[in-house]
Amino acid sequence: MPVPTADALAGSAALSRDIAARIEAASGWIGFDRFMDLALYSPAQGYYAGGAHKFGAGGDFITAPELGSTFAQTLAAQAAQLLALTSPQIVEVGAGSGQLAADLLLELARRDQLPKCYGILEVSGELCARQHETLGKRAPHLLPRVRWLDHLPEHFDGLVLANEVLDAMPAHLVSWNGATIAERGVAVKDGQFIWSDRPANGRLLERARVLAAECAIAPGYLSEIALLAPAWVAQWAAILGHGALLLIDYGFPRREYYHPQRDAGTLMCHYRHHAHGEPFYLPGLQDITVHVDFTAIVEAGCEAGLDLLGYTTQSNFLFNCGLTEILARTPASDPMRYLPLANAAQKLVSPAEMGELFKVIALGKGISEPLLGFVNGDRSAAL
Repeated sequence: MPVPTADALAGSAALSRDIAARIEAASGWIGFDRFMDLALYSPAQGYYAGGAHKFGAGGDFITAPELGSTFAQTLAAQAAQLLALTSPQIVEVGAGSGQLAADLLLELARRDQLPKCYGILEVSGELCARQHETLGKRAPHLLPRVRWLDHLPEHFDGLVLANEVLDAMPAHLVSWNGATIAERGVAVKDGQFIWSDRPANGRLLERARVLAAECAIAPGYLSEIALLAPAWVAQWAAILGHGALLLIDYGFPRREYYHPQRDAGTLMCHYRHHAHGEPFYLPGLQDITVHVDFTAIVEAGCEAGLDLLGYTTQSNFLFNCGLTEILARTPASDPMRYLPLANAAQKLVSPAEMGELFKVIALGKGISEPLLGFVNGDRSAAL
């Protein structure tokens, strides 16, 4: 894989020392969820706190908004409907480079359906600065509508949008071995991080037992259990008055997530467009993700008072929202402009790219009208 700069290596080494010190202070062991949290979100050297370029061709991975404006322009149709049904406010959680915010605002302005306020909830100061720069270049006249948040609001009406956020929330690793259920954690040996299992307990053990029974998990099975992501959805349920959560991410319904053939879990790391399964490699310089158990997301939301408004693939969602019409704005007779858009659209909807793996789910309160993005191909029954 590409060799980091000396400064980047020094930052990773500093973070590794800090994590090792925290492991020592915790009697020589921390759960993987804690390791993932430190590697991604440590204030000084964590992946999302550092200054390295993360998104797009020059970063570690490409998200849908980085493929061009087509994704946001299509998404705007669903956003506009929800703003009209609820309140003209948007909060985007984890706005990345700011590309989605800029393109979405520009398209909503074109439709004369701008929100009064566009909030960005962001934990990284470096990304806040990058988002401000992107919006200042792409949509300077709309920048006064944008404000940055460092905590969840007490109450909110409108649209909450999160693209590839749930997958970056720390998750536990669990190993099922017949009657024994272990939590996989991290220890240090000879200056290196190593895997170390301990008996699971508390909420994690309870959840693991339920999953074992529900999904007939066989001995020797290793996978993730995300407790934080469902709790985050339940937290939004308490905040949301009249509005909706629109969540876009890669993952599966529970029966697919814990399929017998997926016995090594979904943990994946991304470094300079190389995907691999080694989370101890260069802490702070690579992304660490797990797929989303969308059944757990729905259960948490509905138990907290939200309604399931729709669940489908990204491909179905974008076609329902008018992707074809968006592409038709640019004539195919102009290949210099049309072909990049068509190539981006292909990545967004192709089953071999983002179209099937990525899902879109909507949960809300006080919304009785069918949502545009789910009119065809709704897969809610699969949850």
